[in-house]
Amino acid sequence: MAIDREHAQQAFEQYVSDYDARDPKIALKIDHTYRVATLCDRIARADGMGPTEADLAWLTGLLHDIGRFEQVRRYGTFNDAASVSHAALGAKLLFEPYGPSGNLLIRSFVEQSCDDELIRTAVALHSSYRLPDDLDGETRRYCDILRDADKIDIVRVNCICPIEDIYGVSESDMVNSELSDACVDTFYQHLCLPRSIRKHPADIMLGHICFAWELVHPASIDIVREQGHLADMLDRGWARPATQAKFDAMGRHMRQELGI
Repeated sequence: MAIDREHAQQAFEQYVSDYDARDPKIALKIDHTYRVATLCDRIARADGMGPTEADLAWLTGLLHDIGRFEQVRRYGTFNDAASVSHAALGAKLLFEPYGPSGNLLIRSFVEQSCDDELIRTAVALHSSYRLPDDLDGETRRYCDILRDADKIDIVRVNCICPIEDIYGVSESDMVNSELSDACVDTFYQHLCLPRSIRKHPADIMLGHICFAWELVHPASIDIVREQGHLADMLDRGWARPATQAKFDAMGRHMRQELGI
């Protein structure tokens, strides 16, 4: 399916114009969206995809967080557990009829419907802890690209945006945070952290660091090394000696394993 990137980007700009870009949360997600779309394109091409396939990967990046804007409007938070799954909300907004005409929002971005199910699945599953085992190979390929791109930029966002805008806690709360042993144990298993074991602000930050363990594409690891933000996260200071000691040890381990 041919995708008109300029048209799709204009549709995105029109959609987000209904939200207040002066709100740091809204501004954060607009910028994040464009970066994720660009990363999807880069990873797709590095994986051998042609221009048409890369366009589709780019589009999944453009659409992946479409639910975040309404999540902020309705609930004032990015915390899915305290509000709603932003991924599920995004898929619903894109593919459920709205208004008197019963239009689908996805048609504002792309006219043809042949890739609707793939796009819906990629958006709905981009923040899931694990992808379903029964995904077909093509859909999984696009989901993996999108999930890698999203994880890479979340690491970046941790280093360029205020803690308050990302986590909804103060810098002081983060610096003074405890760190759960269960989260540290999972780190050393080279796994992402389930939400169920994250209890403290530092746990959530460690969860973002752990994204690097499960990046699928070699190009994604290359980008993380190139950007250097993962090392910055590992090197941030902590007020609690126990938290600092755990992060120091984890930093040494991840540098050795990933060459960051």
